[in-house]
Amino acid sequence: MKKTTVSWTVLLGVCFVMAMSFPAWGAKTIKIGVIGPMNFVQGKGHWNGAVMAMEKINARGGIQVGNKKMKIKLVKADSNEFLNVMDATNAMELILTRDKVDFIVGGFRSEAVLAMQDIAMDYKKIFIGCGAAHPKLCLRVAGDYKRYKYFFRGTPFNSRYLVKTCFIQMATVGAILKKVLNIPKVKVAIVAEKAMWVDPMIKAAQGFIPKMGMEVVGTWRPSAVATDVTAELSAVQRTGAHMIFTTFSSSVGIPFARQAGELEVPAVQVGINVEAQKDGFWKATQGMGNYVMTLNTYCRDVEANVLTKPFVETYIKRFGEVPTYTADTYAAIVYNLAPAIEQAGTLDADKLIPIMETREYLSPGGTVGYLKDAEGRHLHDLKWGPGYLTSLGVQWQDGKLKGVWPNRWKASKDAPAITYKGIVPYKIPPWVIKKYKK
Repeated sequence: MKKTTVSWTVLLGVCFVMAMSFPAWGAKTIKIGVIGPMNFVQGKGHWNGAVMAMEKINARGGIQVGNKKMKIKLVKADSNEFLNVMDATNAMELILTRDKVDFIVGGFRSEAVLAMQDIAMDYKKIFIGCGAAHPKLCLRVAGDYKRYKYFFRGTPFNSRYLVKTCFIQMATVGAILKKVLNIPKVKVAIVAEKAMWVDPMIKAAQGFIPKMGMEVVGTWRPSAVATDVTAELSAVQRTGAHMIFTTFSSSVGIPFARQAGELEVPAVQVGINVEAQKDGFWKATQGMGNYVMTLNTYCRDVEANVLTKPFVETYIKRFGEVPTYTADTYAAIVYNLAPAIEQAGTLDADKLIPIMETREYLSPGGTVGYLKDAEGRHLHDLKWGPGYLTSLGVQWQDGKLKGVWPNRWKASKDAPAITYKGIVPYKIPPWVIKKYKK
């Protein structure tokens, strides 16, 4: 009996010394699930941004939660949402039940995110969407706050604001075409992938483009993963369109740009082409994507604020490319989730939500704030416009992606003109000039 007592005393002593030597033993980590299409650039952006956030926060000791520091642990979940919504829901179930994550960031395709959103709400877990744009995601929050209050949009702003920004950029380019090429009325072809998030944008475009003094000459909806769009491009060319309003979030953006360049279709491309946001676009299109313009969040040498340059340069150094907007999982963790946890002193979602929905903060893409609807109900949707998030307009110019908008942009007659540091003039493709210059 005496020997047993001595043995237990020695064992306890050893454990105490080890605990003192390794204070992290037994410390709880904050588990963040990162969910997205990991075999595609959008999912890789999700993961890379989250990795950068984890490294930054853990390097300073973690997140202060009450009287202790807690480090972040990431859990990767491949949603495969481009190909199968069921895979996305299964991935969400697994990270919640098997991996028991505390929070979730990511999600890209609206159809899949709506399904994943419901699962996260079942478990009352905060889910910051970093890719899907459909307004319904946040309208659900206002419509059934008790159930959907755990969802916040992290990026991008919703498709209504996306299309509004596209209209502004189209108007800017249209004015340049009119001035340089003496085109009295710009003709616009709408080419948009078949996807749920695009539907409200198409409807808005068909109704608003004529109000901009332009003419809609037709609408085409290729598959989001189409590899040959020559039929659509030939049809566009027959209309005599001067501008193509593109709305692509998936791989169709590459063959469309490449084949348009090969055919030298005499129409400028303006709108959204997510594939054109990444460095590999030039090589993927064999240089035929020259002069393609797209909505974007980040670009080399363009600074929306003091946080932009450090984030972009660190990301390039870490991963060898410019971040796409889905990499704003970084901002969602570093500038949204972590400060809210520290302010609340807890991981309790219900205590974090009131803090998150009222905070306004600077992020690398702009100032983030959350909207309420006309009835004053929380939407957890992003504010858009001067002083908040605006995005960029970028254009491929001879192998380099350049920021071309906002360039002396005035949101209203009395508003100050906005130009971000590093913005350069827009360029009209030479074959378009050759076709229409008189």
